[in-house]
Amino acid sequence: MTTTGNGTTKEQGSRAVRVRSLAWRRRRASAARFWRQYRTHRAGLFGLGTLLLCALSALTAPLLVGSDVDDVTDAPGGPLEDPSARFPFGTDRFGRNLLGLVIWGARVSLLVGLLAAVLSVAIGTLIGVTAGHFKGWYATVTMRITDWFLVMPTLVLAIALATVMPRSLLTIVVAIGVTTWPTTARLVRAQTLAVETRPYIERARALGGGHRHIMSRHVLPNVMPLVLAQTTLIISSAILAEATLAFLGLGDPTVVSWGALLQDAREAGAVSSGHWWYLVPPGVAVAVVALAFTLCGRAVEQVLNPRLGVAR
Repeated sequence: MTTTGNGTTKEQGSRAVRVRSLAWRRRRASAARFWRQYRTHRAGLFGLGTLLLCALSALTAPLLVGSDVDDVTDAPGGPLEDPSARFPFGTDRFGRNLLGLVIWGARVSLLVGLLAAVLSVAIGTLIGVTAGHFKGWYATVTMRITDWFLVMPTLVLAIALATVMPRSLLTIVVAIGVTTWPTTARLVRAQTLAVETRPYIERARALGGGHRHIMSRHVLPNVMPLVLAQTTLIISSAILAEATLAFLGLGDPTVVSWGALLQDAREAGAVSSGHWWYLVPPGVAVAVVALAFTLCGRAVEQVLNPRLGVAR
């Protein structure tokens, strides 16, 4: 009995389709299992709801407050008006609506925080996986560099980078991303070393699997839960760092962010003059979003690693 080449090709294609279908079913089942466990954490649900509300407000900001909310030449109110029915958060020193500015500033603060966290985690994951896999002199050099970054104050390094680079959002993202990766690198390297001792890694090497195959197909999928949890935790730190750099005058002066609003309030003398409404809304927004990301990160960490406990 013979099999034609065409029949063999069809059989292989059908088998590949079944394998992909099975993989997608497993992913959907894993996602459903993750959500069932995540929603048992009340703090995590509160953080997720807060983040969804903030993200929705940021995405619909042009519809909610208009795209000219930061215009200083045609401000709707007088300088430093008290909170009222017309201006719930009052006005700034230019007469702009602070509520609209806080909603519009969420777009920049959240975007910078997300991009900086992604850059930080990407660098840390790359260094951690490669240092845990190759070991030897490479691991020694990279870990000593990581230790140097760990002992140096992160904020000082970020300020130094933001000072020497052009003032823009990209500068803030790079300054935060390249100074906050060492913690991720340490955690990922430790997890990589644990994964590398498992029997299936030895079998992969015995079957001829190269370094790239082992790191991408076996090591990286096993460290991704840790990377995901670390990302949610770093985002809150990145948002706080962005607000700090903008408050110090190192951000882009042409965009509105929560840190830039705090800097404007400081320059207007809101602290000494008692204009509390100029400071409180952006400060509370930064604190609430940072707390929400932290709550989500802790919940994700507990779901992905049950050994951490089941505190709700």
